[in-house]
Amino acid sequence: MADLLLVHGSCHGAWCWRDLIPALEALGHEVRAIDLPSHGSDPTLIADVTLDSCRDAVLQATSPNTIIVGHSWGGYPISSAAEAAPEAMRALVYLAAYVPQDGLSMVEMRKRSPRQTIHDALEKSTDGLSYTFRPNKVQDLFYHDCPPETVPFAFARLCPQAIAPQDTALLLTGKFDRVPKAYIRTTEDRTIPTEYQEQMSHTAPEAMRHTIDTSHSPFFAQPKRLAELLDKIATDLPGPQV
Repeated sequence: MADLLLVHGSCHGAWCWRDLIPALEALGHEVRAIDLPSHGSDPTLIADVTLDSCRDAVLQATSPNTIIVGHSWGGYPISSAAEAAPEAMRALVYLAAYVPQDGLSMVEMRKRSPRQTIHDALEKSTDGLSYTFRPNKVQDLFYHDCPPETVPFAFARLCPQAIAPQDTALLLTGKFDRVPKAYIRTTEDRTIPTEYQEQMSHTAPEAMRHTIDTSHSPFFAQPKRLAELLDKIATDLPGPQV
């Protein structure tokens, strides 16, 4: 059994893991999901969200035995947590996620992608502090292969995403390098190009790189298969099994 912490991506919340959590629990794992600041039920004002506050939300929910799974933008706060306290977790799993390069923000990482997929899907707030995804783009970007009821479920819960934490550079040292890592690449992704994910996946050893043939939302598209991959990663990771 592994202890798993699930960290969502932009505009999402703990709700996006609805189908994955029971699939992992059925395999015997202990699982929890958090809302990053200003998402889901978290009351933080968008103006107060920082990369550090996202990092701290992750650290508050982890233990030395925890495998932290970060989806998409969630790769940044989990990496920041690893840099701040590598002893506070067992491993990081990047799920169709950004793996930071030293000194770059997520915005800068996105601009380095070989293809730009979301530039015409974003709508910035009038105060310039956050963005949302245009409703007519959401299904194609995130959920094109998911069960039909996924879209209304998600539409009712998607929220604005604070820009400041994603526009903050993350400085990495050998502390980040000490934490074991795995990567799950989504091969039909229309949000983060799968070839860019392949590049970023090399932060993990070859044996810890996996693929799943889904959109950007494997937790809705193939939750049982995703649970099986996370189960395999938990088994293959170095370190004590809980």
